[in-house]
Amino acid sequence: MIAIIDYDAGNLRSVEKAVAFLGEKAEITREPRKILGADGVILPGVGAFGDAMRNLQKYQLPEVVRTVAEKQIPLLGICLGLQLLFEESEESPNVPGLGICKGKILRIPPAPGTKIPHMGWNSLTYNHPGRLFRHIPENSFVYFVHSYYLKAEDPQIVKASAFYNVSIHASIEQGNVFGCQFHPEKSGDTGLAILKNFISLAKEG
Repeated sequence: MIAIIDYDAGNLRSVEKAVAFLGEKAEITREPRKILGADGVILPGVGAFGDAMRNLQKYQLPEVVRTVAEKQIPLLGICLGLQLLFEESEESPNVPGLGICKGKILRIPPAPGTKIPHMGWNSLTYNHPGRLFRHIPENSFVYFVHSYYLKAEDPQIVKASAFYNVSIHASIEQGNVFGCQFHPEKSGDTGLAILKNFISLAKEG
């Protein structure tokens, strides 16, 4: 079973449908017992960093998510969920993130002829081999919707990047902690293949 963490951050149903389409049971939950008993855990999210952290705290979930990471249960952060795995965001100064991974979330710099938020399809460049991208060709396109981007402290955890006014750390892997700045559940066959790889990793464990 894949647990999808419910902290009122939206985008839950589309993730649930994508996982179910791949033949795996998905459950939207905020119950620690179910989250910690799952084969894999997805932390989705759309919205503002500060609001999301306050919601996680309201439901007493930060320690649950950290425990998932400590127990090496495969954990996938999607979009805002990726950003929350890190230490801080320019979007919400003085609001600490989960701190599972080291790095900062920065605002995408403006540039002539480009719009913020970054909304649309971009290709991925692979920085290092990543298990989420097994059998997925480099330069595959995925779907982004965001105004802030990750700059990870350790370049070794960055598995894929995209370019939109700046080099964006688009996917990370640190042990069994994974993250995608893009939305795999909205990225067609490529996104489904990424989710399938995550589910396979979860079932292997």
